[in-house]
Amino acid sequence: QVQLVESGGGLVQAGGSLRLSCAASVRTSSTYCMGWVRQAPGKEREFIAAISRAGGTSYADSVKGRFIISRDNAKNTVFLQMNSLKPEDTAVYYCAAASIFTTAPNAYNYWGQGTQVTVSS
Repeated sequence: QVQLVESGGGLVQAGGSLRLSCAASVRTSSTYCMGWVRQAPGKEREFIAAISRAGGTSYADSVKGRFIISRDNAKNTVFLQMNSLKPEDTAVYYCAAASIFTTAPNAYNYWGQGTQVTVSS
């Protein structure tokens, strides 16, 4: 069982930055693909970014060039650096773990509780 705990959400003005963190309860470096998924009110879950065991990354077009996913294997932690934030980035952001490298939210096996990100205009 993998437990994931996100932190770092909050309120920020448009154009600002936030850094989300996700701490895992187990060693994820050689076991899991880690990803970030967000969900805005009234909308479906949206894949944001994923990082493979080897460090390969994938991003949604909506955040490409603005968000950066990274991982610290020694600390079993994954980060999402969010720059040039827009009001449409407002959502609950979830950290997730999967046994395969995937951009499909339904393929993730483990989920954190989510952290709210609100971007004001």
